[in-house]
Amino acid sequence: MGTLSALPLEAGVTHSHYYVRRRRQARVRRIKRLSLVALLLLALMALIGLIVYAGSPSTIAKGVKIDGVAVGGLSTAEAAKTLERRSQATLGTPIEFVADGSSFRISASDLGLVPDWKAAASLARSRGDGFAPIRGVRRLKLRVFGGDVAAPANYRQAALKAELARIAAKVDNPHHDAALVRRGLHAVIIPAKGGRVLDREAAGETIVAELASLDRGEPVTLPMKVDTPRVTAAALAKPAAQLRTAISAPVVLTLGPTHYRIPRWRIATLLKLPKNGAAKLRIGGPAADAFFKAKQKTVDRPARDAGFVVASNGVTIQPSRDARVLDVPATATALLAAAVRPANRTAAIVVATKPAERSTKQAQGMGITGLYSSYTTYYGGVPNRIHNVEVVSHLVDNTLIAPGKEFSFNGTTGERNAAKGLLEAPVIINGELQNGLGGGTCQVSTTVFNAAYEGGLPITARTNHALYISHYPQGRDATVNYPDIDLKFVNDTDHWLLLRTFVSSSSLTVNLYGTPQHRKVVTKTAPLVTTGPVPVKYVDDPTMLVGQQVVDHEGSPPMSTSVDRKVYDADGKLLYDNTWYSTYVGDKSIIRQGSKPKPKPKPKPKVAPTPKPSDYLPPDLVPATTTPTTTTPTTTVPVSPIG
Repeated sequence: MGTLSALPLEAGVTHSHYYVRRRRQARVRRIKRLSLVALLLLALMALIGLIVYAGSPSTIAKGVKIDGVAVGGLSTAEAAKTLERRSQATLGTPIEFVADGSSFRISASDLGLVPDWKAAASLARSRGDGFAPIRGVRRLKLRVFGGDVAAPANYRQAALKAELARIAAKVDNPHHDAALVRRGLHAVIIPAKGGRVLDREAAGETIVAELASLDRGEPVTLPMKVDTPRVTAAALAKPAAQLRTAISAPVVLTLGPTHYRIPRWRIATLLKLPKNGAAKLRIGGPAADAFFKAKQKTVDRPARDAGFVVASNGVTIQPSRDARVLDVPATATALLAAAVRPANRTAAIVVATKPAERSTKQAQGMGITGLYSSYTTYYGGVPNRIHNVEVVSHLVDNTLIAPGKEFSFNGTTGERNAAKGLLEAPVIINGELQNGLGGGTCQVSTTVFNAAYEGGLPITARTNHALYISHYPQGRDATVNYPDIDLKFVNDTDHWLLLRTFVSSSSLTVNLYGTPQHRKVVTKTAPLVTTGPVPVKYVDDPTMLVGQQVVDHEGSPPMSTSVDRKVYDADGKLLYDNTWYSTYVGDKSIIRQGSKPKPKPKPKPKVAPTPKPSDYLPPDLVPATTTPTTTTPTTTVPVSPIG
């Protein structure tokens, strides 16, 4: 066998596969370390370069423009000042805007528009702002690729809206929706038509941007947009078919056994055809409103509370009746549904019901079964007084008083005034009988008082008249005056009371109906006593002489009396023992006395003396006179003088 030549040990080791692989791995690691170091050095150099290139954060990056004006390297204040100076020459110049062949000149002053150059400069600086290395990257990018900033502007929104409306009014050609129309009793569809209108939002942005810019060059075109119809002819195919069916034959509305035939022409007037984007047939419009208003008069029926019918043999209950109201929307829906059907063209009128406030069952449980108490007074006087008695009686008639509740005369009638029909009639005012509104009211209050009195009910408020009135029961009159003087009594029974009034030409009866309690009322009336002299009222009469008097009205003295009432229940137990005191002022005697002064006596007239001869003759020629006798007077004969 051959011999293997021997190799040196060291050579064998260095050329082994393991050793070669280790050397290769070491070489790869060295290359990686060198590459990493190189990359780090490059990154460090780039970072240093970016930091150096970042420049001052207070200046705007190179390559940035505001509205086409280069402002790189300037501070925000410098940039704003530069732009402000440039805008002074251009801002007042209007710009021509073109829309669909029409031109419009608009200036910044029309909108009150002022560019905000400070905000624009700040925005431009922010493009190249940031942490130093990042700022460097941004500024390098802006230096290479550039950047333009538009200036924001302040303007009046209302002014811009008005300008857009002015432009749109001239250039807009809006769409026309497909329409369903009726020509007689025939349905016709008018096709839709597209339009073209101003794109107001985009146009507004364009106008503001152009007026805020420094460029005043070529006319600016405003954007338009297609105005697409919302309703097409296809969308109206169904309502058109429904319309043709609806007006093809009459429709019948039913309410129980009653039938209402609606002819074709009337159906046509009730239908509201689709428009303004709608595509459904409806019932509506003035003709439909009038139609249903007329039907409401026929269908509607007010509710009626259960009532009480009084008769000589007792009280019966008139049953309640629910209200019935035409449900217009539901009936209109039913009518339309019947109209669009080719057959079975009948629809029921839909009504809503509302129960009465007092049902028959509730009335039955109120215990008003018979006459509880009654009282009648008689009256006369002028027609106005009788009229007022009737009016006020009706105001308290049919009043229901719940168990334990207090009846108030003033609260029931409310203010008694001319609006309620009251007239002027004699009434007691300040202790004197005068004319006033509502004279005769106390006839009613006195009668109500006595009905409650005879029923043994607790009287909680009662005031006598100022003057004694003889045709009322002594000490049992009751006056009222709204709102301070009232008549009140309490229903102390376990059941309701019903107050009814019955007026004839000369009498008034007040009945209280309820559950009879069979109370016993015992009355003791004290004598009517005079408490003073008759008061006198003197009235001056300028037509009569001083000292003359005429009595126009004989008065009466002040008086007083009292009434004691004891009330016993059916078992004889005393329930109430009350005394009512009445004090009446005297009715004044009215005496007219003369205030005309007496005439002075007339003086006797003076008689001129008869001339004597001595008055015109010399003394020696005066003839002697004789004294006349009682039988024949002596006549003096004058003697003529000698001449």
